[in-house]
Amino acid sequence: MAQQDTEQSGVLPVDDDGFVIDTEDCEERETAYRERGTSRPITVVGNPVLHKECRDVTEFGDDLAKLVDDMFASQRTAEGVGLAANQIGVDLKVFVYDCGDDEGRRHVGVVCNPVLVELPADRRRLDDSNEGCLSVPTAYASLARPDYAEVTGQDEKGNPIKVRGTGYFARCLQHETDHLYGYLYIDRLSKRERKDALRQMAENEPRYPVVAND
Repeated sequence: MAQQDTEQSGVLPVDDDGFVIDTEDCEERETAYRERGTSRPITVVGNPVLHKECRDVTEFGDDLAKLVDDMFASQRTAEGVGLAANQIGVDLKVFVYDCGDDEGRRHVGVVCNPVLVELPADRRRLDDSNEGCLSVPTAYASLARPDYAEVTGQDEKGNPIKVRGTGYFARCLQHETDHLYGYLYIDRLSKRERKDALRQMAENEPRYPVVAND
């Protein structure tokens, strides 16, 4: 098993294919992030920060570390499995995740400046499971996405990383990357399905603090 060539703390090891090993010490790592952070309310559909491409992360210092901690705290409060920075009102390309895959493995990590790897046609098997979003609270809809995903980017220290996932975790990687380019999952639905999701949201109360749209 290869190790990233760095002495910085908090950097995940990588496997022989160069992908981060984000399944080890998940509880300890997530707890450390979360306990340093402060939970923030979630922005919801209609907030302008959710509907435009975010800025690239260019500085990997204390401000970013604090943001990541707050994101993990906010994600736990909202009982989510992934959270993009613009979901707490911050216009930066970073997301965090604490998500299981279809094999029952837990994944915990951070990705800055994510880019989804385009899969060849013979590797694109679609899964049309239900999808939800903390920024569209209480609404769910079936959405077909590839059941495998690879994302390239950087960790919170600025090191280049690759992350891959299957099943539910693959959906999470695609969903959160979409956020940072200004897309919500409901933007990928038909007009009728989108209208139904917004109706579900309007008819129910979120279980976590949200930022009201003026």
